[in-house]
Amino acid sequence: MQQQRPLRIIHCFRSPVGGIFRHVRDLAEAHARAGHEVGILCDSTTGGSHEDSLFDEIRPHLALGLVRMPIHRSVGPSDFAALWRGYKEIRSLRPDVLHGHGAKGGAIARLIGSALRVNRYRVARLYSPHGGSLHFCRRSLIGRLVFPLERAQERLADALVFVCDFERQTYFTKVGAPRVRHELIYNGIDDGEFEVITPRPDAVDFLYIGMMRDLKGPDLFVEAFARTERLVGRPLSALMIGDGPQQEEYSELMLQQGLSRRIRMHPAMKTREAFTLARNVVVPSRAESMPYIVLEALAARKPVIASRVGGIPEILGPDSGALAEPADVQSLATIMARSISEKDWATRVMPEPSTFKSRFAASVMSADMLDLYRELCRYQPPTDSVSPTT
Repeated sequence: MQQQRPLRIIHCFRSPVGGIFRHVRDLAEAHARAGHEVGILCDSTTGGSHEDSLFDEIRPHLALGLVRMPIHRSVGPSDFAALWRGYKEIRSLRPDVLHGHGAKGGAIARLIGSALRVNRYRVARLYSPHGGSLHFCRRSLIGRLVFPLERAQERLADALVFVCDFERQTYFTKVGAPRVRHELIYNGIDDGEFEVITPRPDAVDFLYIGMMRDLKGPDLFVEAFARTERLVGRPLSALMIGDGPQQEEYSELMLQQGLSRRIRMHPAMKTREAFTLARNVVVPSRAESMPYIVLEALAARKPVIASRVGGIPEILGPDSGALAEPADVQSLATIMARSISEKDWATRVMPEPSTFKSRFAASVMSADMLDLYRELCRYQPPTDSVSPTT
């Protein structure tokens, strides 16, 4: 059998924060170890020291390098400069695969990939929404603008990749049935993360870890914590770990609730380090796609309490007793109280570990993604056989 040549793969996304960044890092590392050449193009204006350390970890796996440039969240004239610079950078790297993540990353990958094709340069163009623009209401002003744009860009893609069935069904509902190939490939966790993390003796009762913005529900966490204390009839303890634009608002909310001594706040840190500091993980999001924090916590055998949003029921199970109604403080508090009042709660409610691993391992995700890349590239000429027009 003829040996398949290594692929040259570039991932494009905007913000190097949160689940998209984690997803790309996992794919890049797995595919680099399999002998492929990988690069990243993303925004330079977001992220801090924590993200810088994550880039340092992944950099040895990026044979095609790391390109960071300003890519703003909102649509504006600056996008033209980003597209032109991105085009020049990507053209020089001669990729076989351009994979865009999130609305801005998807637009960059598809537009630049299509421009390369106009110049007789073949490249596979993929788009993974990762929630992103799909969170908008279809009837809102921004929804009426965004979803037709999503529809129009379909013809610039060779495939759409959804990370959960919820995301796929949301796309069908808000954008329409895709007119191009589409696949469901679940997010996955590295095999090394399927190890039990035992909480420290001084671990707190509950942990919130994630972005400090209302979409992720930190305010719901604070209010539910206060109600949980009333339900169990004793003081409890909690940690909120992360950075974000509304951090001061949540500090003020804790002061108003008289909780500033029982809920502490820390800047972003490595997830597995954070897991040692708490006994239960709470994910109170108002909207999600397929959040890595749920996968990471379950892989570490941490009990998870989460909102019934996005793909979370696909992880915990649609009838799981760990699922709270979205944006419902009382529902969340009731489950939080049960998690610390009932000794066998986690054993009864959490997914069976071996079944969970067989479905959500990074090895499964990266292999399925590589098969898709290969299939899309199969009928294209080798990269070095065609020179892009300068």
